[in-house]
Amino acid sequence: MDRRQTLKMMAGLALCPLCASAGFAAEHHWSYEGEVGPDKWGSLDTADAACSIGSQQSPLDISGAIAARQPLLKLSWDKRPDTIVNNGHTIQLGFPEGGTLAMDGRKYALKQFHLHHPSEHLVKGKRFGMEAHFVHAADDRLAVVGVLLAPGKSNAVFRKIVSTMPSEEGPPVAADPAIDPNHLLPAGRTYFRYEGSLTTPPCSETVDWIVLAHPVEVDEGDIASFAKLYPMNARPVQERDRRFILSSGPR
Repeated sequence: MDRRQTLKMMAGLALCPLCASAGFAAEHHWSYEGEVGPDKWGSLDTADAACSIGSQQSPLDISGAIAARQPLLKLSWDKRPDTIVNNGHTIQLGFPEGGTLAMDGRKYALKQFHLHHPSEHLVKGKRFGMEAHFVHAADDRLAVVGVLLAPGKSNAVFRKIVSTMPSEEGPPVAADPAIDPNHLLPAGRTYFRYEGSLTTPPCSETVDWIVLAHPVEVDEGDIASFAKLYPMNARPVQERDRRFILSSGPR
């Protein structure tokens, strides 16, 4: 069994530790700092070994991207999230069946999106105020669309999330029906793409990362409101390890 197969075996079915409703959450305690912080994740449990020994870890500082013909992003998000939860690591919104991402002849189902402060991905060394991760699943693979959020004009959907997010960790509650995920997407759909991992334990290397190049502006005060709950919930940038990052070019 080669090294990559071993990592996949250890990851098992834990494809999405933030999908609490799907029963994928890591059972042991981990954090973004201290004795159970990111540099210790790989030793917390055997299933988390990829966090330390993986060769395709995320997030990355996106630089030196290679322009290449890439498929158009075919996002069909016609459903609104039905739940919102403070799960102790982030604010996450869960979706009913129906939303999809079609890419490379495969259709992925939109499961949830969650938020990081500050952004996990950097672009040419620049870090953004926040980042939203839209998690899609198909069989044993994930496709995560990363949207960079920058301080600027107010975004009504982001403000609605911040104004309704639970202030303490607890079970999921009903999400406001006014939260339309489509309004958290930029007008331009140029994106960067690379093979990577979950950015939380078990750090499974089963993710096709699609990071949109154009950030979405949100109110700085709304970012500050999120930061009161989570001052820092971003994994440090990981080694690129000779991976290619592709750029779809203008769209």
